Parts: sequence; C-alpha cells; structure tokens
Amino acid sequence: MVIKAKPVGMIRAIDNVNGEDGGSRLEPQVGLEFDSSDDARECYSLYAKRMGFKIRTGQLYRSRTDGSVSSRRFVCSKEGFQTNSRTGCPAFIRVQRNASGKWVIDHYFKDHNHDLESTGENPTPVMQSKPPIVKNSLADVTQRSKVKLLEDVEDRRPCPSGVINVKRVKRDGDDGQSKVQPFLGLVFNSANEAYQLYHSYGANKGFRVRIGQLFRSRHDGSISSRRFVCSKEGFQHPSRVGCGAYMRIKRQESGTWVVDRLREDHNHGLGTQMETHKGSLNASNRFIEEVNGGLQNKDLVTKYNKNLVKRWREKHNRSDWYHVLFEYFQSKQAEDTGFFHAVEVNDGNCMSIFWADGRSRYSCSQFGDAIVLDTSYKNSVYLVPFATFVGVNHHKQPVLLGCALIADESQESYTWLFKTWLRAMSGRHPLSIIADEDKAIQQAIAEVFPGTHHRFSLWQIKAKEREFLSSMDNGFKCEYEKCTLHSQTADEFDIAWNALLSRYGLKENVWLKEMFESRASWVPLYLRATFFAGISMNESIDSFFGTLLNAQTPIVEFVSRYERGLEQRREEERKEDFDTYNLQAFLQTKEPVEEQCRRLYTLTVFKIFQKELLQSYSYLGFKIYEEGANSRYLLRKCGNDNEKNIVTFCASNLNVSCSCQMFEFEGVLCRHALRVFQILEIREVPSHYILHRWTRNAEYGTVGDAESVGTSQELKALMLWSLRETACKYIEAGSASLEKYKLAYEIMREGGRKLSWQRTRDYVCWCHGDAATTFFINYDCNESKLDSSISGLEILLEQVRLAAGEDCGNAAGEAVARDLRTL
Repeated sequence: MVIKAKPVGMIRAIDNVNGEDGGSRLEPQVGLEFDSSDDARECYSLYAKRMGFKIRTGQLYRSRTDGSVSSRRFVCSKEGFQTNSRTGCPAFIRVQRNASGKWVIDHYFKDHNHDLESTGENPTPVMQSKPPIVKNSLADVTQRSKVKLLEDVEDRRPCPSGVINVKRVKRDGDDGQSKVQPFLGLVFNSANEAYQLYHSYGANKGFRVRIGQLFRSRHDGSISSRRFVCSKEGFQHPSRVGCGAYMRIKRQESGTWVVDRLREDHNHGLGTQMETHKGSLNASNRFIEEVNGGLQNKDLVTKYNKNLVKRWREKHNRSDWYHVLFEYFQSKQAEDTGFFHAVEVNDGNCMSIFWADGRSRYSCSQFGDAIVLDTSYKNSVYLVPFATFVGVNHHKQPVLLGCALIADESQESYTWLFKTWLRAMSGRHPLSIIADEDKAIQQAIAEVFPGTHHRFSLWQIKAKEREFLSSMDNGFKCEYEKCTLHSQTADEFDIAWNALLSRYGLKENVWLKEMFESRASWVPLYLRATFFAGISMNESIDSFFGTLLNAQTPIVEFVSRYERGLEQRREEERKEDFDTYNLQAFLQTKEPVEEQCRRLYTLTVFKIFQKELLQSYSYLGFKIYEEGANSRYLLRKCGNDNEKNIVTFCASNLNVSCSCQMFEFEGVLCRHALRVFQILEIREVPSHYILHRWTRNAEYGTVGDAESVGTSQELKALMLWSLRETACKYIEAGSASLEKYKLAYEIMREGGRKLSWQRTRDYVCWCHGDAATTFFINYDCNESKLDSSISGLEILLEQVRLAAGEDCGNAAGEAVARDLRTL
C-alpha cells in the first residue's frame, strides 16, 4: 500500500520512499503531511508494526466554528489505564488539518514506557523510559481488590463510618494543610471533597492539579467516575510533559465516591511545598457535582486556573501583545481618521483591548442590527484570547464590526467590551446578538444591551446535545428533535417538553431544567420573531478569519495575518458589489413585483426573494376571517395538507404578517405573504417591506428620513459615517493619478460651494490663505452671536492656532479678526 505523504519543512523519510512500499518505511515526524487523516493513521500503523507495538485511534478535536474535525490523535494501544493491560504509555502522534485541507503531524511523542515486541527487523532504536517501580504504584495495585477498607491501610486510623470527610480531617501545623494522602479505597461523601483532598495533597508534594476526564453511565447519563490529574498531564502545551500521575474516583450505589485508581509517579521534578492559594480553594468550592443525569459541559480546567490564567494573560498581553498592537494602532490612525481603539485598565494594568477601523464602524451603521460575538479562541489558556464582532452585509457576507483581546472571561471584562463597542459604534444597540451561553456573557449582555435578544451559539448547543443524547435511545432522540425543532407555538412546545420528560423520567434532570429555562435563546420557535439577518439556526457560523487566525497564531504573525484576512473579506465584498451593478439576474415571471425587487435588491438577496416568489405559486389561499380592513388567510401547499400557514393582512396600511415569521427573522417577504398579495392583486412590495440594508445602495448609507432611522443620535451617526465613507472613496480614487486628483478636487470644491450657499443664513465659511497654509473655519453667525461676539472670536483664534501652529497662528488670528469685523 502506498501512503500519500510528503515532507514539510525539515522532514526526512527513512528508506525507499519512492518504492512501492514507501509509505511503510516512513517514520512519523512533526511536519509530515498527508492527504487524509486515514493516511496518517495507516502510516503510523505501519511504523508501529515495524517497531513492535499496536496503535489505537485516540481523541478527536472539533472546530468551534462549524463542528468539523480539526485534529486527531493516534496513540499506542497501551495508552490510558482503562484495562490492566494498559500502562499509560504516552507515545502518540497528532495530525491537524490545515487551510488547504491537508493533515499535518503537529505533535509527536516517540518514547514508550513499556517493552516493545520483536519484529525480526532492525528498526531504529527507540529509547524506553520506564517509570521506576515504587510501592503503591499502579502496577501493584491493579492486582488487588478495587475497594480497600481504611483499616487495611498501614499507618491509617480507621474512621468509624468508613467514609472520609475532608472537612473533618485533622490538620497539623500553622499552614492547616491536610496530612491525608490519597490511597486506593479512600471514600468521600462527594466528588468535591475528593478534589479538595487531591488538590491539598498536590500542594504539599509540589505539583498542581487539573480536573481531567469524566465518564458517564450508559444507563442514565449521570457521571460515574472522574479523574484528577497532574497539571503537566498531556502534551497540549510545551510546559506539559505527559505526566501520568492521577487519581480516579468512582461513584458507588450509596452515592459516595471511592478512589479506585491511583498513580503517584511523576515523570518530572516536583517543586517545593506550594501554598494553597485562596483563589484556588474558592475555585474548588465552585466545583459542581452533576447528579441525576445532569450535564455540565464547562471548561473546569479554566475555572480551576482562573486566577493563574488571568495573571498570565495580563503579563503576556503587556509584555508582547500591547507592544505589537499599539505600533499597529498608531500606523492605522495615521491613515484612517475613523480608527478607534480602547484599553481596559485595572489597578494600573492593561487588560482587554478593543479596536475597529473606520470601515468597520461605518459598516456597523448599516449592518449592526444583528451581530455575532465570535469567541472561538477565548478558551485558549496559553495563547490568543481573541474575539470578533461580525455582522451580515447586504450581500449576506460576514462583515467585521470590531475586534478584541480579552484578558479574562469575567462579567466585568465582557461588560467593558460591550460598552466600548457601543461607544465606538455611536451608541447603536443591536436588535440581536449571537454569542456563547456563558453566564458572564449572558449577564453582560443583559446589562449593556437590555433590549437585545441573545441567541446561543449553535456549536455549544449541538455539543451538549450530542453528549447528552449519546446515552439515550433513538426514541428519545426523535421526540426531542420533534419537540425542539417543529413546535409552532409556545403552548405546543411546553406540552411536548413536559410529556417527553414524564415519559422518560427526566423531570429532575439538571441539564434539561437549565435548557428549558433558557429556551428563548436556542429553540427556533422563540427566535423566529427577532431579526437575525437570516443567520441560519441549523448551521454553524464560519469564523471571519477562517484558518488565518487561530489559538496558535504567533505574535509576530498576528497583525499580518489579520490584515490579510480582512483584505480578503473586503475584496470578496467588492467583487459582489461589482457583480450587483454589472450583472442582472434572469426574470422567471412577468410579475411587476419581480422586476421591482431585481431593481432594488442585491443579486444575493434577490435570488432569495425570487425563490420565495416562485414557491408562492404552489400554495392555495383561503380567506378565513374578515373584519373591517383586517383579514386572515389560510395558506396550504398543494399536495401537502400538513404544511399550513396563517397570513394576516391590513388593507388600510398594507401591513402583512405570516405565522412562519420569515420577514421578522430575515427581512425578506415569505412565499405565503407573496401569495396573498397575488390574490389581492397587489403588484408591488410595499416600501416598508424593502429593508434598505438588503438594497444595492446599502453601502452608501442613503438616509431617507429621520423616522426610518430611529433616534436622533442614530441619525447623526448614520449621516456622519455615510459622508465619511463617501469622502474616503473620493480620496482613494483621486490619489490614483494627477488627472484623477484634479477631477476629484474640482468635484469636492464644487460641492463645497453648494453647501456654503445652502448654509449662508446660518454659517460663515472663512478662508485665509498664503503660499504655505489654508484654513477653513465654520462659525455659527446667527445675528444674536455675530454682534461683538468676543467668545466666538476666541474660539476661532484657537482653531487657527491649532491648525497653523504657534509660529504663524497669531498672524493668522489677526487676519481672522479683520475679516470678522468686515462681516
């Protein structure tokens, strides 16, 4: 068999790579590239066969943006401790999918902690790192009984009940540290007590503890066992060395927890006795037990290390990121007058950073009604805590509305972030926001955006559903999906949900209780009435920067990759603009409404409308109610009696609403409403159902009237960004050549004359120039202010000094005074 693999960077294949069995002679190396993950597994399998060990498929990791598999681990068959034959061997390879779709080995650990079988070949020597055999090692205890009473352990004083309560353990010395060591058979009242003991034990010994895997019952999905591991377990970061030390506890029928597996050997040096920080103990007290099938899929490692992560990020940002970003901010401000950035400062320390260029701020004035807060990278403890605000433009493309580096995932940090974004975007509140369901984010949104509908990120909901539903039978899965996806009214959902819980005995399930309480943030029924710019409820949202930026992005490459990704997205938008203005979609009917919408909508949105129009012909409409100007119609699809919708119409103002709520959710009229228009012979879509954000002219920010915009603050912001963006286009086009510069200058100058003429009654436009400098000053000259306005003169003089500098400012100020006297 030939394995399709090629070297990347400094990779060396062993022998005969060009021969028929070239794939079987490859030795795994970091950087080796494959066409598929299966090819990588086959290569590692052939290598293992030559070396004398077997492999298994280990963990897989999914993308937080679309749920696709992004990396895989292939491990030695003796990895882990689930059976007596396994020794916790750390040998493995990990392959990661890159932007081109190839799979590259990004982690490789070669050494095994057990003897390899002889294969009859002469393989490359492998260094075997066998752990020292010590008393109470896992190799010894696996041959003993899984449960050992306290009385059977040497130097232990038996507890009358046979159960250890950490709160009652005797503490010696001033430090108050527990002297109890973990051992097989040690019993606890709760998993939290076990965690506290192992945490204290680690502090005494000189190592830190993380919360590792949990295992669930196949019967009811409740947690049946937990692992607490050394902080250097695994290889996800260079500081981790694959340490095998851990303690596992198993839940008993009585509800207690017993230590059933324990490994005390570390493969690294231990530090001195560490102080148990108050913050760490508080984190352990927040450790949540999942009972009665409850599901708590949280990043407990981050919870435990919260203070450590915060301190690391603060230090990391200050020492590296701030320096790099501030240089970038300064260069952007020099060329972009609309560029905005802000820094959160806490006790003199720089924390979170937010920035948005002028284009992003302008885009928000047009497309900031529905936004996505993408925190895909925030759970990276060691690298980039990066977040983006993303909207949907008039071509249904993602558009960047701001970026941030988040110091920590606290409510305070997110509150600062949302308030800063609001300030940068002229105070315009979004109608809806899609963000993670983290408590900190929920609380911050409720505080800063009280009227905004928060919708949970789909990937989080799907991940938790997969974990919970994996332990349930197919009947429950079908009923669950029918209840959540197909309920048409709130009453229908409540009845179906309660019936489901009763039928399967899950009324006390913790996770299902939480999901029901937050149903307005994830059940489609409750989301359809809110405008989300048509962002699908069934598909995950792609990251704005794709694979260009991720949690492993080096500091030195961040800005260049960020700029490249941003330019790619904006180039895609320019291409769609060009196509919209230079191409025309084919008309499929002779309806005037189709021609009207082709003329107004962008190509992408028109295709959505056209599809709804064509589908409208397959519906039958029946008037079922009429009173005055109001009427109601029943729409039924031909050949499908189960698909029915109710459309309400008001003849006095041409208002229409449909039970499918497509217009409310997406901003485009549905097939049902269009069918009613056909029945009533309404030939054009009423203007209030043509959203400006979906039209060809949306990028220019044309302002119709104050009523159509909202508050005066929003109107002013819209006018400001529309004029600024238009001026930027003149500047960009005019700087291309001297001829275009002259043309653009004359156009702007002519426009300036017209503006000055229109404002003569309210303003005086004064110009003073010499060979070096020209000043333009606008001053309110109402009659009440023009008469001997000393304060007004001082304002003008100050403006001139700021524009001209101190050296020539005084002379120019005298000219201002003379000209004002003549006025």
